[in-house]
Amino acid sequence: MCVLCSDLQVESPERVTEGDSVNLTCKSSCALTDRATFIWYRNSQPLTERRDRNNELLLQSVRREDSGRYSCAVDGHTHISPAVQLNVTYPPRSVSVLMSGSGVIVEGDSVTLNCISDSNPPALNFSWFKEKETSAVGSGQSFSALQSGRFYCQAHNQHGSQRSDAVTVTGEAFINTLLYLHIIHQFGELIMMIFLFQFIMLLVGM
Repeated sequence: MCVLCSDLQVESPERVTEGDSVNLTCKSSCALTDRATFIWYRNSQPLTERRDRNNELLLQSVRREDSGRYSCAVDGHTHISPAVQLNVTYPPRSVSVLMSGSGVIVEGDSVTLNCISDSNPPALNFSWFKEKETSAVGSGQSFSALQSGRFYCQAHNQHGSQRSDAVTVTGEAFINTLLYLHIIHQFGELIMMIFLFQFIMLLVGM
């Protein structure tokens, strides 16, 4: 076996899609024995569960967490190979809508909605929908809601898409109606007593 083994190199695809299987190979021109053990690192941290008798690291059904810089070494040698980047791509996940302000539309104004997602590569295409309507009502990462309703977004990249939960945008007139009904509910008995008193006074005056 070589004394230093200073020419280790990792061969890996630059980009894989989440769910794929990928082989990383630790190559060297050293005359290693069949008993050589290879140690693998991700982001300079040893993969303690991976000390293989062969020079391949098999990642089955890769996840986004497997992204990182991989390097290898031979047990008993101090040299570690240069790191290579493994980029795991995946469709949008955790899509949500962020709403500016209180979500109440004041007359002559609008409420801004922003579509947020986690994806690799980042989502560049966004569609906006209003519940109970089949056609999109807008596009782009931001959307200005001019009317009340429940809105949701859908984020897209080349690997797929995902929609968010719907958020409620409320009109000022609706809020005022709710406030009026609340006041009626709270003071309804008092209003009825005043109305009854006025009716009695009207009868007495007759």
